[in-house]
Amino acid sequence: MDRIWNFVAQNSLLLIGGAVLALIWANLAPDSYHQLVHLSIWSDALIGLVEMHDGQAIRVVTLHFLINDLLMAFFFAMAAKEVWEAVILSGGSLRGKKALTPLIATLGGMMGPVAVYLTLAVLLGSLAEMGRGWAIPTATDIAFSYLVGRMVFGARHPAIGFLLLLAIADDAAGLAILAVFYPSGDLALAWLLLSVAAAVAVWLLANWLPRRLDRGRQDRPNSTWARRVLGAWPYVIAGCLSWYGFYRAGLHPALGLLPIIPAIPHAERDFGIFAEEERHATDLLNRIEHALKLPIQLVLCAFGLVNAGVEFSAVSTPTLLVLAGLMIGKPLGITLFGWFAANVLRLGLPDGMTLRDLPVVGCVAAIGFTVALFVASVAFPAGAVQDAAKMGALLSLASAIVAMLAGRLLAVKQLA
Repeated sequence: MDRIWNFVAQNSLLLIGGAVLALIWANLAPDSYHQLVHLSIWSDALIGLVEMHDGQAIRVVTLHFLINDLLMAFFFAMAAKEVWEAVILSGGSLRGKKALTPLIATLGGMMGPVAVYLTLAVLLGSLAEMGRGWAIPTATDIAFSYLVGRMVFGARHPAIGFLLLLAIADDAAGLAILAVFYPSGDLALAWLLLSVAAAVAVWLLANWLPRRLDRGRQDRPNSTWARRVLGAWPYVIAGCLSWYGFYRAGLHPALGLLPIIPAIPHAERDFGIFAEEERHATDLLNRIEHALKLPIQLVLCAFGLVNAGVEFSAVSTPTLLVLAGLMIGKPLGITLFGWFAANVLRLGLPDGMTLRDLPVVGCVAAIGFTVALFVASVAFPAGAVQDAAKMGALLSLASAIVAMLAGRLLAVKQLA
């Protein structure tokens, strides 16, 4: 339990604290809370939300824009780093046949929530108004799912690895959904050329070229110079250009750093998500990740503060749709698709994992929280519907209790 508590302290308490503070503030003093969220930081800016002032359209950077559109780019970049490692690197967890069953279960864990959400929306006659929120319950919060999974299964249970593979793949699909289905404005995809050019240029000039010039030289002077003198600065500049390209293209700018991640030098091996060994890695990508660890936790705290502030009276139809999608659709989809992959396709499950573990994994993965909150904030405009959908994302934390009860009911063996 000490390790679990340490994990919570390092990765979750600030986010929970921000969300709890937002809930209390929004219900005790809603006017001052919303004034904070929409506080104008920079008027007539080069970036920001377009607002009308004295009949003239200007861009304004509000606190909400700063956190959701700019600072959350670092969070999604680190999520993309885990996906990149898992797919590309030697020993990556999403490479080869071993990843097929959790990948197929992930597909079920996304299709199930969508089916439940849309079916209920049709039955309740609210599809036209609520349909745009179909992607909210597809989310899985990696950090909280990992925490609850360890509490239910124990640290050494093979279901933990299965859950992490599923969560990583879910994040990858979620990033694609955000980019394709939830643009932040009118699409001008030609601006993506700026993002692509920045990624290619920084890879060629700061990564490939020094190594090319060092061929046959054991002292590697050019690579050493690039690492010691330039450091991360070429990638910082490229990241700014890529973010601006996404912003101008009309795609959500929080995804703007994704093209830069593959360009950053990385060790040839993936140790796995949350691996302790990565603390000792000296490659630039892992160094950047660990340098950003505390700042990202502060960003998540701020994210919880400006997004989780919904009044309890906001509970309505969207809350039900999101909760049902997560707490019914996700366990059902993961169980059915996981069973199909393991038994019908004969892909099997990890050694030590049984079919009765699948519904418990599904309940754990039903914790949407962080990513579900983010999707809700872009799926619906600010107002009653968005608040109700956010309440569903917040209440999905109750899946932790359901998962623990399911683990006991199905006699899951804990492996500490």
